[in-house]
Amino acid sequence: MGVPLIQQVRVGTYLMKQRLRGNRRYPLVLMLEPLFRCNLACPGCGKIDYPDSILNKRLSVAECVEAAEECGAPVVSIAGGEPLLHREIKQIVDELTKRKKFVYLCTNAMLLMKRMDDFTPSPYLSFSIHLDGDREHHDKAVDQTGVFDKATAAIREARRRGFRVTCNTTLFEGVDVERVAGFVSFATDELGVEGVTIAPGFAYERAPMKQVFLNRQRTKQLFRDLFARGKGKGWRWNQSSLYLDFLAGNQTYQCTPWGNPTRNVFGWQRPCYLLNEGSVGTFRELMETTDWDSYGTGRYEKCANCMMHCGYEATAVEDTVRRPWKALKVALQGIRTDGPMAPEVSFEGQRPAQWVFDDLVRQQMSRTDAAMAEREAARAASHVRRKADQDAA
Repeated sequence: MGVPLIQQVRVGTYLMKQRLRGNRRYPLVLMLEPLFRCNLACPGCGKIDYPDSILNKRLSVAECVEAAEECGAPVVSIAGGEPLLHREIKQIVDELTKRKKFVYLCTNAMLLMKRMDDFTPSPYLSFSIHLDGDREHHDKAVDQTGVFDKATAAIREARRRGFRVTCNTTLFEGVDVERVAGFVSFATDELGVEGVTIAPGFAYERAPMKQVFLNRQRTKQLFRDLFARGKGKGWRWNQSSLYLDFLAGNQTYQCTPWGNPTRNVFGWQRPCYLLNEGSVGTFRELMETTDWDSYGTGRYEKCANCMMHCGYEATAVEDTVRRPWKALKVALQGIRTDGPMAPEVSFEGQRPAQWVFDDLVRQQMSRTDAAMAEREAARAASHVRRKADQDAA
């Protein structure tokens, strides 16, 4: 596995403390989205089509730090949008790493060469570079030529300077397994990334092209085919062995949405990083007022095909802590790529999907417009007072 020992020990200690305290629900990774604005227009992404009133919003340094401290998770994944567009991203990263949070700065790397001097190599900072495959595949996935070359050049330079670097790869319907296998070898052997974070894409409500996403059966077979090609190649993954085993259809898991809570410009997003069915003002409110049992595969129609790491990695890590021999067996023997798959969860009792996101966006825009109008009125009143003071003088 590609996760450094210091991070494994710190996260393991955190998990044991949670178990000793009898906590059933606790966060593992804070998904922090300080902005939604991006400099790419990927067809599988639904973030960039927000109206400008939302795309122009930013979380402040103080809000980001407050979220990390309120949540308490040992790992913070800074996503977006494109985080390097945030003018205060250096200060955000500095404040989080100063608090010994393991920060994964998720970026498409278009601006990384320009902004690399802002950061200092640290065991607490990793650049997580979005790469969906080889040059042809990745540039098609992001709908822009030349992105792969810029990203790989930035990776090589970051590694040369001593930065931790991983790559984040999402697989979609129709992907060629041989090419994916070649890409993973390229990423770990030639680019020298610490590990690859890999997951199947999920057709969340905001995604504009839902036909490119995999269903669960296709996902399991795809990953079996991929892992079969990786046997003996020494691929490094930035994930737990049991999550990868789950992708290959060898584990029956329910998702753990509270394991990766999301703080973004809307607030604390309910229930998870991929689904937005409302937001609340505090992490405590998120944990205490969300009906967690009504979400997840087999429980909610929207979640039917999800096998994303942000939902299931925390489940796999919890299973690793409870049954370390199970994870050790997979680590030593490798992921099984043939034979019967683990039973699937039942879908008989899942509740129907509720399509609420557009209404939530309209509500947020109304609040944003009202706040802007209030600020404009305050500025106008201040100007009138200054003018009156000047006339009186």
